[in-house]
Amino acid sequence: MTAEGKLREDIVRLSKSLFDRGFSVGSAGNISAAVDDGILMTPTNSCLGFLDPARLSKLDRNGNHISGDKPSKEVFLHRAFYETRPQTGAVVHLHSTFATALSCLTGIDPSDCIPPLTPYVVMRVGAVKLLSYVKPGDEKMGDMIRELAGRYAAVLLANHGPVVTGRDIATAVYAAEELEETAKLLILLKEAPKRMLSDENVHELKAVFGAY
Repeated sequence: MTAEGKLREDIVRLSKSLFDRGFSVGSAGNISAAVDDGILMTPTNSCLGFLDPARLSKLDRNGNHISGDKPSKEVFLHRAFYETRPQTGAVVHLHSTFATALSCLTGIDPSDCIPPLTPYVVMRVGAVKLLSYVKPGDEKMGDMIRELAGRYAAVLLANHGPVVTGRDIATAVYAAEELEETAKLLILLKEAPKRMLSDENVHELKAVFGAY
């Protein structure tokens, strides 16, 4: 099997895992991964639980659709991450319940809307920027991400859901799962006094484990 063939299988397998565990429902969410000559992406209106490796969309590096089914309408936000963060190997956009709930709340810090509650969200996700609401599929999504100039590996789209990147498809999926679990903890602990990691704790984690 070619490297691209294996990546197609990995996208389908990991997408189904997310769907089966409730991280995505219906046709919500989209996933992409970089290949040498372009980007593979889940098709528009497809269900992450029932993808066909051969029918994944393929685009060239300029965003032109070259094979497979029509790509997700949110291709703009994926391309913006690949363009501004060269280390990006995959992008995962979900409508997962708790991260989306968090994106609907007022009073959260827009520059760091997933605070350092556990070491793992620091190690696997990093700071998460809250982006203003725009309608799904609006090209402004890409513009807002480009304006971040590669400073964030993950964002939360207001009233919409999370977008998480990684060096490869597995890393991006695991980071998206970690973000959702942290959002769940934040919602569950919302009214309780919380002990966050200190700045010193965060710096130590980044020094020892690095930061994507």
